[in-house]
Amino acid sequence: MRRFLLLYATQQGQAKAIAEEILEKAVAHGFSADLHCISESDKYDLKTETAPLVMVVSTTGNGDPPDTARKFVKEIQDKTLPVDFFAHLQYGLLGLGDSEYTYFCNGGKVIDKRLQELGARHFYDTGHADDCVGLELVVEPWVDGLWAALKKHFMSSSGKEEMTGTLKTASPTSRRMDPVKPELIHIESQVELLRLDDSERKDLEVSKQNAVNGGQSKALITDFESSLTHSIPPLSQASLNIPALPPEYLQVHLCEPLGQEESQASVTSVDPIFQVPISKAVQLTTNDAIKTTLLVELDISKTEFSYQPGDAFHVICPNSESEVQSLLQRLQLTDQREHRVLLEIRADTKKKGAALPQHIPERCSLQYILTWCLEIRAVPKKALLRALVDCTSDGAEKRRLQELCSRQGAPDYNRFIRDACAGVLDLLLAFPSCQPPLSLLFEHLPKLQPRPYSCASSSLAHPGKLRFAFNIVEFSSSTTWPALRRGVCTGWLATLVESFLLPNTHASCADGVKALAPEILISPRTTNSFHLPSDPAVPIVMVGPGTGIAPFVGFLQHREKLQEQHPDDHFGATWLFFGCRHQDRDYLFREELRRFQKRGILTHLKVSFSRDAPVGEEGAPVKYVQDNIQLHSKQVARLLLQENGCIYVCGDAKNMAKDVNDTLVEIISKEVGVDKLEAMKTLATLKEEKRYLQDIWS
Repeated sequence: MRRFLLLYATQQGQAKAIAEEILEKAVAHGFSADLHCISESDKYDLKTETAPLVMVVSTTGNGDPPDTARKFVKEIQDKTLPVDFFAHLQYGLLGLGDSEYTYFCNGGKVIDKRLQELGARHFYDTGHADDCVGLELVVEPWVDGLWAALKKHFMSSSGKEEMTGTLKTASPTSRRMDPVKPELIHIESQVELLRLDDSERKDLEVSKQNAVNGGQSKALITDFESSLTHSIPPLSQASLNIPALPPEYLQVHLCEPLGQEESQASVTSVDPIFQVPISKAVQLTTNDAIKTTLLVELDISKTEFSYQPGDAFHVICPNSESEVQSLLQRLQLTDQREHRVLLEIRADTKKKGAALPQHIPERCSLQYILTWCLEIRAVPKKALLRALVDCTSDGAEKRRLQELCSRQGAPDYNRFIRDACAGVLDLLLAFPSCQPPLSLLFEHLPKLQPRPYSCASSSLAHPGKLRFAFNIVEFSSSTTWPALRRGVCTGWLATLVESFLLPNTHASCADGVKALAPEILISPRTTNSFHLPSDPAVPIVMVGPGTGIAPFVGFLQHREKLQEQHPDDHFGATWLFFGCRHQDRDYLFREELRRFQKRGILTHLKVSFSRDAPVGEEGAPVKYVQDNIQLHSKQVARLLLQENGCIYVCGDAKNMAKDVNDTLVEIISKEVGVDKLEAMKTLATLKEEKRYLQDIWS
């Protein structure tokens, strides 16, 4: 059997799941794959690898490779490596990203570019999947085309065509090592489909027959609008292509509880975890503001946790208690919630390389695992939907789940599941005849991820304290949950501090929690470069609307203390562009910012209010931060290009960060007198020099 090496670099499990899907499909196409996480460098060696390489690489943060790939990237970035270091290597790479961020698919692009520089060649063109519109739009055709590309590679490298299942070629030009393009492999992949073994062909025919039957029963529903549970023509009458059933691999045993106390420390983490009390909480916005923003202060004085302004950290949070109870009730496991969970790999599993999930600790209670370990709010992948099909007895419900996981139903999946933030509980409430075993949820629900927050303080100004600010996230979900939902972490934190929350007028008071302070778990984030310049004389521009201002409050507190300690030193200019909706409702840290400005710590404070009547210098409208930056284009350009200053952008990736980036391109183009392409290159240089830094989120 023809072998290839399959590596994945994952942050939250997405790339791993896709790589495992490739592994499962490989055998049916006559290949065997060696699957490894890219961090497992002791299990593979690219320097001597002769088989083709397939990589699935996600992107995290602001275009960074995932944590699991950091060591690999560092090693291949070694400048002493010769240009033919990987000349023997042929590969195909699938990058995962989100186009709402400036550096789309950059994790994969960094690796792809460097492999090319070191002599490696594509046997299959790179794919870039966009989570903003749905990864499957690129992932599915890319994976489908992989088999023809691998086949062509093996034919070319061997020079023979006698292997079973190879495609006959008419001319020797087909033996060239040009990469196969995913959009050109449609015919070849159709030929490959004809080679499915009999059992697979029958499964496909059965699923299509079910689709037709389901469509007939669906026609009885007089519903003119599609919803999570109902479809309309043409989808309701379409023949469907549904994914293969994912193999089951876990056996779950529920054992009588032993009565031992469980600790949150059972939460799995590669980073050190610190348990710290909340010492203060302040509401920074008025009650009539559109979003409620809280400032929370943690007491880290009795820990070894340390940070710099600009750092971020993780809060380890639980799922909503009411949602966990609802899920237990729906699974009919309420009476067994305290039972200990024992997991085993099924002896009869067909899943290759099946392993116990590392994020589920041993011998913890079912309630603990659903509360602290599994992301029960995660948007269900199509593989989970496909698995739920076989757990559903009602014909109409079964058909609808088939539609939602099919290629034909992709728009409905995006609208009613992905965009609606529907979770597994929503699905189980919407499809009452679906009765999945607990093992299925353990197989498909990802790890409950800790939530990152920017530090909003300086340890020089507040020794032993760590502050952070956040909006309480609220959103409406599917019709199965009529009330507004809160974010997993922000909702939990808001409930924790509710009893001692101070109004904004008390923001600067020293008094904190008088009663027994609730404690939370935090962990440091991987070191980043979003820090003040080491030379305080370097001028800086800070752009932070909304809670994006948080790290800059830490910057200014730090700069204030440095100026007090070194009164004779020269400190560069500090510009802050802040924006919010209303001056009198959500102008965060207003008094503190004005104090910084009065003391000369903040030399230029430019604020815009998007929902108030626009006011600007000389009558110019300044609705958003980018408007204010444009208004001061000469000063910003001079600071960045002539005075070697730094610019920091923090906040929303979807609109603000892109708009600010576009504005900077315009400013450089106008002030320097170059075209936009040259201006973009200048910005790219600033990024490389760590003088244009972003801390953004969607």
